[in-house]
Amino acid sequence: MLTKKQKNLLLYINKKIRSTGVSPSYEEMKDSLNLKSKSGIHRLISALEERGFVRRLAHKARALEVIKLPENASANDIFNTFTPSVIKGGLDKTPSTASEISILGSIAAGTPIEAIQQEVDRVALPENLQNNGEHYGLKVKGDSMIEAGINDGDTVIVKKTTNVESGQIAVVLIDDQEATLKRIRKKGNTIALEAANKNYGTKIYAANRIKIQGKLVSLYRNFH
Repeated sequence: MLTKKQKNLLLYINKKIRSTGVSPSYEEMKDSLNLKSKSGIHRLISALEERGFVRRLAHKARALEVIKLPENASANDIFNTFTPSVIKGGLDKTPSTASEISILGSIAAGTPIEAIQQEVDRVALPENLQNNGEHYGLKVKGDSMIEAGINDGDTVIVKKTTNVESGQIAVVLIDDQEATLKRIRKKGNTIALEAANKNYGTKIYAANRIKIQGKLVSLYRNFH
């Protein structure tokens, strides 16, 4: 049985690793629990390590690996590690002077679908993303990323790149045929495509079967 602080710290570490691919610093952990000193964090981590919830990684300063999570942790605790920048209702009123990007079709957040490479619509690029690389839009179909804040019907904004950090959400092409939106996990010569919905499993592929098409940076959501 974990104390409330132990559980909160464990979930925070898990969230940080899943969203960034690296464990948080002691300073970040201290701030997350509103503690006055890092000595309390040291004690909490030692307790979690003794109970088999985390493991310190050898040869890496302050690096941690989450071994397991509390049995009473909710799906939201585990999966909700990405809060996209949501532009509410942005597709209804697009300023004519705004920079625009192409919507290239639909992307599955569920069972992979065939990649679509032709423009079907255009959408305004958020001001904070302008002059920061090349972007495109895709319409989301499916619910496998709902616990990462990505819903069926959303339009995701993707920054073109062929490489992302482990833990980031990306558009990937499988075997040059199927495209899907998933969280990326890299391990050795394999890449895991991880859903953010407990009803979907993680699929693991040889790295040479996967091509990164871009990383998720924002999304549009219409409210009717």
